Amino acid sequence: MPIATLNGHRMYYEVHGQGDPVLCMGGWGTYCHGAHTNLARGLTDRYQVVIFDYRGIGESDDDPAVPGTIGLHAADAIALLDHLGLTRVHLVGLVGIGACICQEIALRRPDLARSMLNMGAWCRIDPFLGDQLEMFRWIHRDAGFLAFQLAVTLLSFTPDYYNENKPRLLGPNGGWRELNGRYAAHSRLIDACLSFDSADRLHAVRCPSLIIHAGLDQVTSVRTTRLIEERIPGAEGLLWPDVAHVVAGREQKIRFCDTLFGWLARH
Repeated sequence: MPIATLNGHRMYYEVHGQGDPVLCMGGWGTYCHGAHTNLARGLTDRYQVVIFDYRGIGESDDDPAVPGTIGLHAADAIALLDHLGLTRVHLVGLVGIGACICQEIALRRPDLARSMLNMGAWCRIDPFLGDQLEMFRWIHRDAGFLAFQLAVTLLSFTPDYYNENKPRLLGPNGGWRELNGRYAAHSRLIDACLSFDSADRLHAVRCPSLIIHAGLDQVTSVRTTRLIEERIPGAEGLLWPDVAHVVAGREQKIRFCDTLFGWLARH
């Protein structure tokens, strides 16, 4: 199990597959420890996929004395890519914080960014999103992990998908389980999300960028993703009117795979 001391903390990471490098980051969780099966199907068969545990979750440790920011997480990811000797990396960020980290990497290290895909993201927090994130914080703090899990799940999936899959979405083995018993780490991730603002810097992004807008997203809606597309020179955008915060269900997953593989092949 690879662990490296990078950017002042011990970071757990995994590398799957061979080929052109792709860095994949999601929301408040990890694709590691067997969860790489949640990546786009076939991605690790075609590419060298790098994934890691964010600070304070999985097997990565954290230093509470260091302010939690997107810049800190981007510096962690950059240190990992440098540690692995990788350059010209496809940056894939989905469902929140991972997408923001991609933006920050592209801004700080243009040499690392071969392309970027953002979905479920923002470049500036508005009061509605900010208050949602704070709501998740106090629910987790005051009512516990399972109450938080229920709240975020209800906002992340379509009603039809939730109704059909509720038993596996909730509970100790359900979504966002990496945060169970780790309120402090979750709170620091929320701090990073709330303080992130790249809107006035995105004009400096030089890599090809694709922004997917999820029409049914109740968290990071088109309201927050459209500005990313508008601010990055030459960015492409796709509107998926039937998709919520999380891509879910066979048809949506196939569509995402087709889009991702087509995007990576072009760049």
